[in-house]
Amino acid sequence: MAQKATIYKVELSVCDMDRHYYETHKLTVAKHPSETDERLMVRVLAFALNADEHLEMTKGISTDDEPDIWQKSLSGELELWVSLGLPSEKVVRQSCGKSDKVIVCSYGGRTAEMWWEKIKNSTTRFDNLQVMNFAETATRELSALANRSMQMQVNIQDGDVMVSVDDDIVYVTPVEWKSAG
Repeated sequence: MAQKATIYKVELSVCDMDRHYYETHKLTVAKHPSETDERLMVRVLAFALNADEHLEMTKGISTDDEPDIWQKSLSGELELWVSLGLPSEKVVRQSCGKSDKVIVCSYGGRTAEMWWEKIKNSTTRFDNLQVMNFAETATRELSALANRSMQMQVNIQDGDVMVSVDDDIVYVTPVEWKSAG
């Protein structure tokens, strides 16, 4: 029998001083049976970093042709495509062709660094691609905060991110490996 997704309810308050965005989002996040707490929390963090009233979580890990997070215009065009992990060069190329802007949020320490070394030269032609990396220590600390009902506060200032759930705080400094042109 197939396992079902675990539902997480997240009240996400975003205070993004860099973009002057201050909003609370009530998210229902389905955690796929093969998804780790670390990946789930990176997904919520990526949502917070790109928060917008039109931003949506997708089926993500359970579908090959969708990102983890996307934003569509009112007429249905893809404005933003956010993928997590270490996508292949082919997936990056296809994503860049489908959306106005693509953001890849990598994590995983040395494995992510090796992936970037392998793929970075083939990404130079994509002006709409941004690649950022989260330190392994930070994502592991984030995974410890995961619970099925969370009130999460994310404060962003000068590129630094403070994530708090209950009385626990994790500091994350995303490193931009490639900026969108």
